[in-house]
Amino acid sequence: MKAMIIANPSSGKENALEYIEQIKAILKEKGYESTVSKTEKELDATYFCQDACTNDYDMVVSLGGDGTLHETINGLVDQTHRPKLGIIPLGTVNDFARALNIPLDPEEAIKLLKSDHTKKVDIGKFNDRYFVNIVAVGAIAEATYDVTPEQKTKLGPLAYVLEGLKELTSNRAYPLSIEYDEMKWEGDSLLFLAALTRSTGGFEKLTPEARVDDGMLHCYVIRQVNMIRFASIATAILKGELKEEEDVEYFTAKHLKISSPDPLVTNVDGEQGDRLPVEMEVKTSHIEVVVPELN
Repeated sequence: MKAMIIANPSSGKENALEYIEQIKAILKEKGYESTVSKTEKELDATYFCQDACTNDYDMVVSLGGDGTLHETINGLVDQTHRPKLGIIPLGTVNDFARALNIPLDPEEAIKLLKSDHTKKVDIGKFNDRYFVNIVAVGAIAEATYDVTPEQKTKLGPLAYVLEGLKELTSNRAYPLSIEYDEMKWEGDSLLFLAALTRSTGGFEKLTPEARVDDGMLHCYVIRQVNMIRFASIATAILKGELKEEEDVEYFTAKHLKISSPDPLVTNVDGEQGDRLPVEMEVKTSHIEVVVPELN
C-alpha cells in the first residue's frame, strides 16, 4: 500500500516537519510505503493530492493548517480514485478536525492513524471549487481578511470575531437574493452563512444541527439589526441557538444560488472567495476520512 504525506513546513509554528518521522513510522506499521510532499506555494497541496489520486495511492495525510487541508481536499474531489484521508491539524482554528472529533493535539492525531475506522463525509461545491466548513457573505465576512498571521497565532478564533465586531460598528446590510431548492429569500442582510459542519471559526455550537454526512447546507440569514440586537445574536451563537433568533432566517438546502446588486466578495473556509453571484451544492458522503471510533 502507498501513502502520501502532504506537509506544510510553515504550519504549527513551523513544527510540521518534526512530525513526519512519527507519521512515517505508524504508516509503516500499517503496511504503507510513504512519500513526503512538502508544499512551497499556493495550490501545491492540491496538485500533490491529484497526483496521489492518479497514481492510486491508498492514503493521503494532510499535515498542516486549514489552508493545507482545504487545498488537499480540493485535490481529492471528483477524482476517479480517491484515497482515504488522514488529518493532522496544525492550524489556528481546525474546524473540519473539530467537526470530526479528530484530536487537535498533533501527537494524538498522529496516533489516530493507527485506526481502521473511517467515515464518509460531505463536501460543498462552490462554483468551481470546494469547501468543507462554511461560506460567508457580508461585511463581517470581508473583515476577516484583515486578520494578520500574528493575530491568528496570538488570538486564534477570537481574532476573527474581533475583526467582525469592528466591522459591525458600521452596521452595513446588503441586498441579497437567495434561491434554494424550490424556495427563494430576498431582503437586506448583515451576514449570510452556509455551513456544512457544526464547527465554524472555532465555535463548535454555531450550527449544532449540522452533521458531516447529512447532505445539507445549513443556512442563516442575519437581517440588519442594531448593536443591542446583535449582542443578543452573538450570545445565541455561543449557545448554539442562532436559528431561534427572531432576526435570523434559518433553512437547509442541497443547492443554492446567491446574488446581489452590490459587489460582495465571499469568504470560503476562511479564505477570500469569488464575488457574487455564486452557486453552492452538496456532494454527499464524497470523501473517506480516518476518524475516532466515537464518530
